[in-house]
Amino acid sequence: MDSTNLADLWDRVFGSQPDPDQWLVFGTGLVALAAIVPHGIWRLSRNAITIAHEGGHGLVALLSGRRLDGIRLHSDTSGLTVSRGRPTGPGMVLTAAAGYTAPPLIGLGGAWLLAANHITLLLWAATVLLLLMLLMIRNAYGALTMIVTGGAFVLVSWLTGPQVQAAFAYVVVWFLLLGGVRPAFELQTKRRRGGAGDSDADQLARLTGVPTGPWFLFFHVVSLGCLAVGGRWLLGL
Repeated sequence: MDSTNLADLWDRVFGSQPDPDQWLVFGTGLVALAAIVPHGIWRLSRNAITIAHEGGHGLVALLSGRRLDGIRLHSDTSGLTVSRGRPTGPGMVLTAAAGYTAPPLIGLGGAWLLAANHITLLLWAATVLLLLMLLMIRNAYGALTMIVTGGAFVLVSWLTGPQVQAAFAYVVVWFLLLGGVRPAFELQTKRRRGGAGDSDADQLARLTGVPTGPWFLFFHVVSLGCLAVGGRWLLGL
């Protein structure tokens, strides 16, 4: 690849794109909301939140010096990330806390990129992260989910025009921001009914001695805070 092509590729990825129409920003938010509120659709779309959730566990495990053994994604939208290292300590606490906070925080990062008009960079960065995560998947359903999701990003990034790319990127970011709020509330409901006894909040309670209540509050503060800030960035307020 000559220097001219490299310069063109650099400009394409790291350059800025025009502001999308305001109707597109609002419309994609409504599309994302429609994929979250109805229970039947949420049972399918929640897989995307699980990808971000388990990816958060895996990334923080690596950053905290743990060894990542693998990630599993299941058809009931649950997941499991296995890492090795000290069973206690800051690294384990950060790894356990990363799951429910990862989707809204990723959404916030995406909103920041979109507010800076870096739509192509967002799509390419997401594609790279999905491909790297695919390498750590250890079950067939998880691999299929990652291939379909990553394939969608590749197709949109390479084969569609600016308006379609913008719409896709905004739907994804709105979905992470809005969809990142619901799982912690669902987990609380399950625990009231006697289920989910080994949830991330329970693991954090055992690791730190802090009851599950403050950890749920932490999850809610992060998700709602990211939605408030990220939503303002997307809407240009």
